[in-house]
Amino acid sequence: MKEILVEVSRCLGCKSCVLACAVEHSQSKSLFGALAERPLPRPRVFVEAADGVKAPLQCRHCEDAPCVSVCVYGAMRQERGVVQHLREKCLGCWMCVMVCPFGVIAREEERKVAVKCDRCPDRESPACVAACPTRALTFAEVETAEKAKRKKFLKGMVLETSR
Repeated sequence: MKEILVEVSRCLGCKSCVLACAVEHSQSKSLFGALAERPLPRPRVFVEAADGVKAPLQCRHCEDAPCVSVCVYGAMRQERGVVQHLREKCLGCWMCVMVCPFGVIAREEERKVAVKCDRCPDRESPACVAACPTRALTFAEVETAEKAKRKKFLKGMVLETSR
């Protein structure tokens, strides 16, 4: 299964991912159209900074997702590894917001529903990933990414020992 992976060292904190996410989830699907919408479309990715490090954060689609187990209305469900939010069932109790260990489920106050990353199911690659100018975000199989990291590490080790 593909995941949104983050290479923290590449993130500039430019928030292109945030903007692309909001536009993708807008009615108009265009930047200028989205700016005119009321309520403004909510992004599902957040760029945070701590100790000089910036990184995009979004739903990690936890294996045993606490938001799914706490939702008494059945608005959160997990299907094929993706935590889905069913807006039509959400009554805005915010329990999912309170239990999310990553703080990435937001509240859409105007409509009284939760908002979270859906991995852009109608796209080949999520909007946030496609918009990242430094490729800090990738959409890949975890096993493939792990193997690539091991190879990169090994190449670095070989270079160090050959000096």
